[in-house]
Amino acid sequence: KFSDHEERLSGSEREEDEDDVEAALKKEVGQIRASTEQKLRRFQSVESGANNVVFIRTQGIEPENLVHHILKDMHATKKKKTRVILRMLPISGTCKAFMEDMKKYTETFFEPWFKAPNKGTFQIVYKARNNSHMSREEVIKELAGIVGGLNPENKVDLNNPQYTIVVEIIKNVCCLSVVRDYVLFRKYNLQEVVKSNKDDTQPTPSSLTEEQNSKVVKPETEEKSSKEVKQENK
Repeated sequence: KFSDHEERLSGSEREEDEDDVEAALKKEVGQIRASTEQKLRRFQSVESGANNVVFIRTQGIEPENLVHHILKDMHATKKKKTRVILRMLPISGTCKAFMEDMKKYTETFFEPWFKAPNKGTFQIVYKARNNSHMSREEVIKELAGIVGGLNPENKVDLNNPQYTIVVEIIKNVCCLSVVRDYVLFRKYNLQEVVKSNKDDTQPTPSSLTEEQNSKVVKPETEEKSSKEVKQENK
């Protein structure tokens, strides 16, 4: 309803007021949008809900390519570039940490890697933090079944898989990623990947079993005598 003053306004005056309001609204929307874009940084820390776990949200960056590039550089140069980060895992997708939600989400999420004609060998690694209602065996079994359903030629390989499906559950959130060179890059451990090991000069990790790899990263104990070490070297 118009006030008495507004009723007395001529048609042209009303149109001018409407134009002013429209311009003001556009200006305000532009300011809000600019403010929001400034808050969305390229790298933004997000509360993970678990001790010793930092979650970094990215904008316009593919996490799996970024982390693979970092690890590839560290593996080649053997230069230690961090003192406090133990592992760095890319997270390409998230869903609720309930079996039905995970099954529904991964049916689409796994397609770029495993849906025919794409195929590959794979393994699934699972870790849960602050969560007790999920079963490791059930999750691995269900996800492996989904991968096999996308293409029967997808095969499990625990020694030297082409892809490693990383399942990280934090409270009620399931974080998922599909990574390459998981064995070569020491399970994406930044501290271990820079160590000089004899296996780096041997054939590619396709010849390394998971058991052999665990022996490589296990440090020698100081209790061994020099005689024992000498015999091992021979």
